[in-house]
Amino acid sequence: MPSTETFRIPTHRRHVPTARHYVRKALAGWGISDELAERATLSANELVTNAVSHCRVSHARVRVTLILCHGELVLEVSDPDRDRLPSPRCPGLDEEGGRGLALVDALADAWGHRQGPYTKTVWARFTLPLPETPHVLDHP
Repeated sequence: MPSTETFRIPTHRRHVPTARHYVRKALAGWGISDELAERATLSANELVTNAVSHCRVSHARVRVTLILCHGELVLEVSDPDRDRLPSPRCPGLDEEGGRGLALVDALADAWGHRQGPYTKTVWARFTLPLPETPHVLDHP
């Protein structure tokens, strides 16, 4: 049975730290607090920043969903600006932005987007590390 956490934030940059906090809290509740938590939190930061920066729907809210199921963690960030699809860029060296999707691409095992009837969702998928198995010592 999958575990799911969902929350919503207003489409304003000042709420991005709130999203990071909720993501960290959900992951810690599932016992994920290592390098995977850092990659997922940083990816959430980038996807939420993109959503709040580019959404052109007045008084909108961004929905963030984390799904833990079958050895995978899926992060989904949805907003109601369904026709503004994400597109990776190659920013110049002096540009401050434009690297978020490249960062998500480097951090996640896979990412993409889908359009719903009223929203778009950008997702990132992370494979959970396999549990460590005890080492068996060979005796002569």
